[in-house]
Amino acid sequence: MRPSALRKLMAFAIRFLSLPNAFSAVLPAIEQPRTMSEASSLIVSAKPARREHVPLGILYMVSATIVFAVSSAVSKWLVASYPVGEVLFTRTSVALLTCALFILPHTGLAVFRTQRLRHHVLRSVSQGCSQTFLLIAFSLMPLAGATAINFSSPLFATLASALLLKETVGLARWLALLVGFGGVLIVTAPGAGAYQVGALFALANAILYGSVTAGVRGMTTTESAQTLTLYQLALLTGFFALLLPLGWTSPTPVDAAWIVFNGASNAVGQYWWTRALHLAPASAVAPFNYLSLIWASILGFAIWGDVPTVSLVIGSAVVVASGLFLFWRESNARRPKLPASE
Repeated sequence: MRPSALRKLMAFAIRFLSLPNAFSAVLPAIEQPRTMSEASSLIVSAKPARREHVPLGILYMVSATIVFAVSSAVSKWLVASYPVGEVLFTRTSVALLTCALFILPHTGLAVFRTQRLRHHVLRSVSQGCSQTFLLIAFSLMPLAGATAINFSSPLFATLASALLLKETVGLARWLALLVGFGGVLIVTAPGAGAYQVGALFALANAILYGSVTAGVRGMTTTESAQTLTLYQLALLTGFFALLLPLGWTSPTPVDAAWIVFNGASNAVGQYWWTRALHLAPASAVAPFNYLSLIWASILGFAIWGDVPTVSLVIGSAVVVASGLFLFWRESNARRPKLPASE
């Protein structure tokens, strides 16, 4: 990475992490970091706030997408010099410590009480594989391309719900799925070599993430956000620790600072994300999640000189449009119908 580009990325990241209220009320709302990580499950599980503040909710959501895009760029940059397992372990462990610092003083160890330990383990194993695939994809292809493919996860969530949970999927949703998969093919087909291999890893991540999202829906009925968060981060840290024997490189002081930032930024971004869903209806703020694709394109061009191709732009537009349509359909299906007037 060019020194000037690195300085620009550091200044950009620090500016957004210095926004006020990063952790002033973090406790009630923190959810799992994503690599991109729990967009659909957060939308499904978040409860509407008593008082809605749509503009502020949109601001939080947009800020979250910026932080997530920067974190993805940092992960892509780190994995060029450090083993994938090391980057994943350090990022998750820092996020775990950050969340525990704010959650445990209020909840104590009671937050770990659960009757669904098996489900927590299965969820974390699936997401551990998912995050590993995504980071490998970051190392092999442009950031914007991997991000675009990652946004196809709602399509796989819908497909998994139909196949595993026997949910009804109408003709319109099936057409949206087919169109969305076509968009993924447009993004991936023109690639060759490392790009094509990276696209396959990104697609594997989207399939796993979308599938586990369908399974997580039922967990939100019995598990609090704090319990879901700490169990997932703790189990993921243990899962990624198993990858450390495959390689470890001692980080330089500058890189160590980036590693800490990478983990803390996931916690901050997830708080802003969940805060947005508490301040405003999901239908008002969730579509702004797709701004991550724009920020990823900007960062990819500024740092690595990646110029978005025509196929990437068209394919991304198709994937985003399909995802928004599915979200709109789900929002309408969940909206209570008003009784007919007499």
